[in-house]
Amino acid sequence: MSITPGYKDIATPTRTREIIEKYGFSLKKSLGQNFLTDINILHNIIEASELTKDKAAIEIGPGIGALTEQLCRAAGKVMAIEIDQRLLPILEDTLSPYDNVKVVHGDVLKLNVPQLIQENLGGYEHVSLVANLPYYITTPILMGILEARLPLDHIVVMIQKEVADRIAAKPGSKDYGSLSVAAQFYAETEIAMIVPATVFVPKPNVDSAVIKLTIRKKPPVEVADEDLFFRVLRAAFGQRRKTLLNNLVTNFFGKDQKEKALISLEKAGIDPSRRGETLTIEEFGRLANEINCING
Repeated sequence: MSITPGYKDIATPTRTREIIEKYGFSLKKSLGQNFLTDINILHNIIEASELTKDKAAIEIGPGIGALTEQLCRAAGKVMAIEIDQRLLPILEDTLSPYDNVKVVHGDVLKLNVPQLIQENLGGYEHVSLVANLPYYITTPILMGILEARLPLDHIVVMIQKEVADRIAAKPGSKDYGSLSVAAQFYAETEIAMIVPATVFVPKPNVDSAVIKLTIRKKPPVEVADEDLFFRVLRAAFGQRRKTLLNNLVTNFFGKDQKEKALISLEKAGIDPSRRGETLTIEEFGRLANEINCING
């Protein structure tokens, strides 16, 4: 796609300030609005997303379009979902050089995203989500997308580093918890890069990370009841210092059914004195299946 000679990328401190001043735009902390001003980081995000012109991209929270324009250059079609109505005329202006982008106004947690994908990206077999997610609502968005099993190849998102560490954590580490297991049930996870706070306007209070999730064709463990699997996860991490047995009794079975918890753990080949943070996803799967059998 040809770009007008002299066109300046959005993701520079100067151009970002120009756009904000031109429209008298005031950033809302409540929407987690921090605009990225480093073009090299955006290029790295695009590279991690593995986009080509025969693939499509979804973006959540395009802001003033810094990442969006890079997606337009890399992908065949882009659908950007923006909750802040004040940004719509700005995006219409900043993205005017590109004819392969559709901006949708709405809350991604309330929109019918599968329908939007079909309507706007239906001609593409390969679709990825690439975004700089608002930090205050990162986990609900990510888990909502994973649980909906949208037809995605990858999810490449910039999020708070602390959350990225938890998503990518391995058993036995301090960051490993129910979010780690839940995310890794749906996708292979890796941290692609760390992003300092200094490259944003305004500067956030925390460092960020770009995390890449490669969507699995099928989960790494077969479970008889997925809802039960996730309930067992939440119970196992109810109180990190407690043993797995105590957490299951307190948060799942109830004190009058301790024997059921013991039998389930024994049949799954798991020592009751272990803590939830030491279990692999496969062990959680076995445990959930044994609980399903004993409760069946």
